[in-house]
Amino acid sequence: MKDFDIIIIGSGIGGLVCADILGKEGYKVGVIEKNKQIGGSLQTYVRDKVIFDSGVHYLGGLSKGQNLYQIFKYLGIMDRLKLKQMDLDVVDKIVIENDEKEYIYAQGYDNFIAKLLVDFPEEEKALNTYCNTIKEVCQKFPLYNFRTGSEGLEKAEVLGIDAKAFIDSVTSNKKLQEVLAGNNPLYAGQPGKTPLYVHALIINSYIESSWKCVDGGSQIAKYIARNIREQGGDVLRDTEVKKIVEEEGKVTYVELANGKRLYADNFISNIHPVKTLEITETTMIKKAYRNRITALENSVSSFTLNIVFKKDAFKYFSYNYYCCLEGSVWEAANYTQENWPKGFAIFLAPTSKSTEYAEGMTILAYMTFDEVQQWADTFNTVSDEKERGESYEAFKIRKAEVLLDAVEKKFPGLRNTIKSYYTATPLSYRDYIGNDDGSLYGIVKDYKDPLKTFISPRTKLPNLYFTGQNLNMHGVLGAAMSGLVTCSALLGNDDIVEKVKNA
Repeated sequence: MKDFDIIIIGSGIGGLVCADILGKEGYKVGVIEKNKQIGGSLQTYVRDKVIFDSGVHYLGGLSKGQNLYQIFKYLGIMDRLKLKQMDLDVVDKIVIENDEKEYIYAQGYDNFIAKLLVDFPEEEKALNTYCNTIKEVCQKFPLYNFRTGSEGLEKAEVLGIDAKAFIDSVTSNKKLQEVLAGNNPLYAGQPGKTPLYVHALIINSYIESSWKCVDGGSQIAKYIARNIREQGGDVLRDTEVKKIVEEEGKVTYVELANGKRLYADNFISNIHPVKTLEITETTMIKKAYRNRITALENSVSSFTLNIVFKKDAFKYFSYNYYCCLEGSVWEAANYTQENWPKGFAIFLAPTSKSTEYAEGMTILAYMTFDEVQQWADTFNTVSDEKERGESYEAFKIRKAEVLLDAVEKKFPGLRNTIKSYYTATPLSYRDYIGNDDGSLYGIVKDYKDPLKTFISPRTKLPNLYFTGQNLNMHGVLGAAMSGLVTCSALLGNDDIVEKVKNA
């Protein structure tokens, strides 16, 4: 007796989008999530009555007709979300050490160019070339534009371009090169590795339009979960899948941590492909494939500092800051203990309580998993992580103070506005988002071997599929798009893409 038509393991945005779409297509879908809260990087947490986002600090492509707007409209959640469009004239401020200027990213391509021309008046040709190329690269991705058909052929000609080399080829102005790569933490770009298409697909959506979720991004997961339940499906929280079991050539059930088995016709894994293969009991997936997937590099993780401000102590601003040491915009993840952090990003979350003052601030700086390796065999079960011991607490405080020193150079007197602060490390990301090393964006893409890092939604088991950020792109948009890819593979046609396009 089957429990569901389709079981989805993991409730990140890719899994939730799959579940909602397939529910609309008449399937009874069960989503299984090991955490108490659903949503993966959509999760929020409250500290001192202030809401903090774990991953969704701002969203792109949400104006009418744009790609994320169309997905949310099709799912029926667009009108329910509490969203605030960011200032058209300033979304991100890029700050480079030893330079007094704040370089501005604006919304809309003409506006984007106009604002940068204020600081780089000689670079109009370079900026036009840069923007035109970004748009051209995005056009080569049919699904990104809700076109069906030759997905592989169109993309092929742009997959093998190095992002840094392209930016450097557009202009010889070193400062502009750094500014155009300034919000690198959105994709953890690496020199000589990150493909231009990764940079382009991410940057384009924010240039098209940039938005923040008022009172946190978990509302996205909440409304999609409500849809799933209204369609006759279910979302099981605090429930961990320990085994995916194949019998006679296909998956027949998953086994939960409590020993219970859940049966379905089809299974979709929204957890990391490596984790999926670890728990899949079958001889049909060959060792060579397992080894190839396991050997792929994951992106760097992050140290996060969440500050709760004293009441009415810090004025709210709607834009984000990306700050880095001179010459380090592509190298911030390659740090030493002495020069960390080589860069950081700052986000203020809008709240429905006040538009004048900020309640909290989130600061992100790259951190490798090596730094927390000594506590790797501890797993978080309570919100304050105290059981990792005093050495871990001391480590977090030491890092927080170093990061605060760096940020206070930009915001003198910041410390006087702080009521309390809370930290998260790569271990926090590992435990709450569910990968092995706290990776921010999953598998690293490499322009030198682009096909090696493309993971098909199909596996050797005919009824087991992948979805999520490791398929094609990360971020809310990328992972939501992966849901479309996986649904099309499972349904055997591209009808769903047309439905979303015409929603």
